[in-house]
Amino acid sequence: MIFNLDNPHEHAKYKEYVNKMFQQRAVVEVKKRLPNRTLAQNSYLHLILSFFACETGYSLEEVKLDYFKKACNRDLFERKKVNKQGVEITHMRSSSELTTGEMTTAIERFRNYSSAQAGIYLPAPNENQFLIHIQQEIERNKEFI
Repeated sequence: MIFNLDNPHEHAKYKEYVNKMFQQRAVVEVKKRLPNRTLAQNSYLHLILSFFACETGYSLEEVKLDYFKKACNRDLFERKKVNKQGVEITHMRSSSELTTGEMTTAIERFRNYSSAQAGIYLPAPNENQFLIHIQQEIERNKEFI
């Protein structure tokens, strides 16, 4: 069961549920759920990744994997696990698994990398005029991304 304790109307339901589990001496798991990235973050990320792709000539998928995930945010995305044969394998998490805080960090790192390493300025989320401009550029170059 999921309870939003920020909502006062769910407090009684939560207490009732926890007390019931306690009386049953059940095995339980309590876990704080952090919000995943927001739709606004997702749209903004897609926009700046696409613009970077337009400016560099790489595909959107290459930019997402090679630059955003591997070059700028390996610590947030790379995961290692041991498979059934006992071999350690490495895979990259989906950005949909990131919390809003992790996504904010990842985007800032990518913006900094883009400016410092590629010489491409990526606008902040509040730079509306510039964001409109890059949307237009992306639309003009859509077939190449």
